[in-house]
Amino acid sequence: MKSLVAPKLKPGRVDESWRAERSETDKVTARRTPGAPGPLASFARFVLLGGGVGVASSAAVAGLAGLMPWTAANALITVASTALGTELHARFTFGTGHAGWRQHWQSAGSAAAAFAVTSAAVLVLHVVQPSAGALYEQVAYLGAAGLASVGRFLVLRLFVFAAGQTRTTARSMEPAPAREAGPQVSLLLPVPAL
Repeated sequence: MKSLVAPKLKPGRVDESWRAERSETDKVTARRTPGAPGPLASFARFVLLGGGVGVASSAAVAGLAGLMPWTAANALITVASTALGTELHARFTFGTGHAGWRQHWQSAGSAAAAFAVTSAAVLVLHVVQPSAGALYEQVAYLGAAGLASVGRFLVLRLFVFAAGQTRTTARSMEPAPAREAGPQVSLLLPVPAL
């Protein structure tokens, strides 16, 4: 059996141990997270990555629309492309590293708005032109997706992947260093190794 009792550290050693651990974490984070690109560079990356995912999504929606209703195909592809796009934008477009759950959920909100815009554009097309073919659907879909993407870029840049917000959130979530005021007792019990 393996004991989970932590070794007893002398006063002052706890702070040193915490600082050493924290500086190692900072080094790893710095290696993984290069400086955030400027607005023009991030917009160019957003267009390239988002456009690539968007074109692939458009083809996938067209392919799935033969197997299920168009709106259901759009919803399915929107979810998959949002998860992929959020991760790509976090790593390459905005240079913040791996996207966390918070960024995925916030990005999903902007994608829901894009889904509503693209769905409305295609539904309006079918109301105006009931016999519209796949080519017209693609034009309406891509045009609406392009407009929605500009708004999505602004939301992601200013709110979801804002550099100051990420640092503040990370700083507020890290534990405060432990301070020893006197003798302390740990009540951890041995746990069998699995």
